Amino acid sequence: MRSFHHGRWAVNGMTQTGVPPLITTLLVSYNTRELLDPCLAALRLALLPIGGGTVVVVDNASRDGSAAHLAQAAPDVTLIRSGANLGFGRANNLALAHAQTPFVLLLNTDAFIEPDGLRLPLAYMASNPNCGILGVRLVGRDGDLQPCCRYFPTPWNQFLSRTGLSRWLPGRLVDNMDWPHDQVRDCDWVPGCYYLVRKEVIDQVGLFDPRYFLYFEEVDHCRAAKQAGWRVVYFPFTQVVHLGGESARKDGPISKSGRQVEVLQLESALLYFRKNHGVLGLLAHLAFEGVADMVLMLKALLKGQGLGPVAYQAKRLQAVARLLLQTKLGTKPTR
Repeated sequence: MRSFHHGRWAVNGMTQTGVPPLITTLLVSYNTRELLDPCLAALRLALLPIGGGTVVVVDNASRDGSAAHLAQAAPDVTLIRSGANLGFGRANNLALAHAQTPFVLLLNTDAFIEPDGLRLPLAYMASNPNCGILGVRLVGRDGDLQPCCRYFPTPWNQFLSRTGLSRWLPGRLVDNMDWPHDQVRDCDWVPGCYYLVRKEVIDQVGLFDPRYFLYFEEVDHCRAAKQAGWRVVYFPFTQVVHLGGESARKDGPISKSGRQVEVLQLESALLYFRKNHGVLGLLAHLAFEGVADMVLMLKALLKGQGLGPVAYQAKRLQAVARLLLQTKLGTKPTR
């Protein structure tokens, strides 16, 4: 195995205590230079109780000087310059070659871990060897709870969520926030901003499907892990402050970035439903999406909101139709 220098964390694959590190943390950075220092500072504190670890950062061709800053300010981090924006999943796949530890943590640069944010989850996984993937409690800058114990999307529950009809119609939503979130719970998937996974799982099912540029990659990966017999667990006894959306906000005017992000979400949904539910599942997804757009148009008109929301839903329908052709019915990514 190629040796890398990791300063006080690890030297040639060994921690200061002389044993191999337990965990490799992978971060993907895209135009979030001001977040790198506080994110890494919090991570360093969390690594101390477990004897250190290896940290790898992939810079996705940032334009804000992130890579140069990191090379100077954090020589104890392995820096990979991608040369292009690879998206989330592909960038983590690129960094995975440097992860030769029993556990791998995927961490966003806008996610700030607590000092016990590795010790406690790793202790739980050590005592529960069938737990393959673990997520923790996520809160925003203001302390409000974020979705962190999630269930697989289906054409039906997506329809219920978009239209608000979940108040009257049955169905398990992707995000059920109506419980205290203070207990360990098995779930279908956990968000990729803090994504603790056994290397054994990765060796068995791989990491992320490179077809997803952004969104749905962790949903797809958790599905593969669960099909292979692993548990996916929400662990509430430590938390991460997750800002969310920082890369998109730094990529241009928020209105433009918002449209770009939504197109990526729509494309990844097509890829996900075709891959995991086949042609019939994709058709069901398209049908429910179309009905949801019509319902939202009607609600906007009945509420007297004008033609703006109607025009938005019409453009969304057009975007889905265009992506359906560009992705060859959900089988090929557009980038």
